[in-house]
Amino acid sequence: MDCYLSYTKPRFPTLSAGVLCRPITFGLRVGRRPLIVAASTSSTSKCEFGGLNAPLEPRTPAGKFLSGVLLDDRDKFQGTARKELERLAADRDEAAARLQLSLGSDEACLHRRIAEFRNHECQEAVEDIMYMLIFYKFSDMGVNLVPRLSKCVYNGRVEIWPSKDWELESIHSVEVLEMVREHLTAIVGCKANANVTDSWATTSVQRLRLCKMYAASVLYGNFLKTVSLRYKLEQGLDLSSCHFGMSVHGHHPISEMFSTGSKYIACGQVGSPRPAPLGQVSYSLGSKPESLRFYMMGFDPETIQMCAKPKTREAVNLVERHICALFGDEETGLLENDDVITTSFASLKRFLLEAVAFGSFLWDAENSVNAVYTLDEN
Repeated sequence: MDCYLSYTKPRFPTLSAGVLCRPITFGLRVGRRPLIVAASTSSTSKCEFGGLNAPLEPRTPAGKFLSGVLLDDRDKFQGTARKELERLAADRDEAAARLQLSLGSDEACLHRRIAEFRNHECQEAVEDIMYMLIFYKFSDMGVNLVPRLSKCVYNGRVEIWPSKDWELESIHSVEVLEMVREHLTAIVGCKANANVTDSWATTSVQRLRLCKMYAASVLYGNFLKTVSLRYKLEQGLDLSSCHFGMSVHGHHPISEMFSTGSKYIACGQVGSPRPAPLGQVSYSLGSKPESLRFYMMGFDPETIQMCAKPKTREAVNLVERHICALFGDEETGLLENDDVITTSFASLKRFLLEAVAFGSFLWDAENSVNAVYTLDEN
């Protein structure tokens, strides 16, 4: 999709008078309000966006086909995505069946290689489909993903407008939203009730740290989605012998575990964290946790790690690819430039709210796909 450049000054409170700005607008052809990434015009670089205006471009025929369906025939997107998943599952199962039939024959080695190639090909296609499902959820509420930063940062500065904070917060329940806001406060010091002047005050952050903050927020969104659904499930079951009454001593807020960057997923790498201690928890029979927050206090470090990480290999790969595409070099995808980016607290908040929503939508996409196409466990 072509983008257009208009040399007008966007109304950003953080930009000083007399600074000429070039707003770069882009959006889906579905009547959505475009996202504007504003930057200084002193650079001769161009910020061009096409197709889905997302950091990660589909790399497989299935992903490219679904991107076209999403843009041109949105109402058929979900049905088409399911058919593509069914086709991929059939192709993978057929290759595996032929391998089983060829065991013990001279053709076994050939069919093993075919099955491995088909499995890898299907895995890449499924990751693209999951990404399209996530993008569909964002576009459904009128929110565009922030594009690749290497195309948007000029002279070390970037701003995002409109913020779409309300839309990004509306996907959470009241209790979950409170914890999301605490996470933002812990990670950037941005208070939920900050006034306009404080919100548009400028701040500087290194690209690598911003990458870690974004990755940590993706995992936190996935964690909150997992825990909230698990809490609702246990609340609906009659587990009279497993109800907990908890008293916690020396507890550290779980949001702090996601506030120092991502030790689960760095750009291009996956690792295991060393969770912070939660303190001592005592259990008694006959009472249920009074709230989601109180329920989470009973988690040991292993449970927190289990709930935070994506459940499948495809989801882990997708998070890595998305983050590397967003922060990394356009050609290599690696984070080679750890430059300092200047932005406002309002834009930083918008950026991390998107990451939390991405983690929540990742959970949805992972489970939707797994119902049709069996994913590999992480």
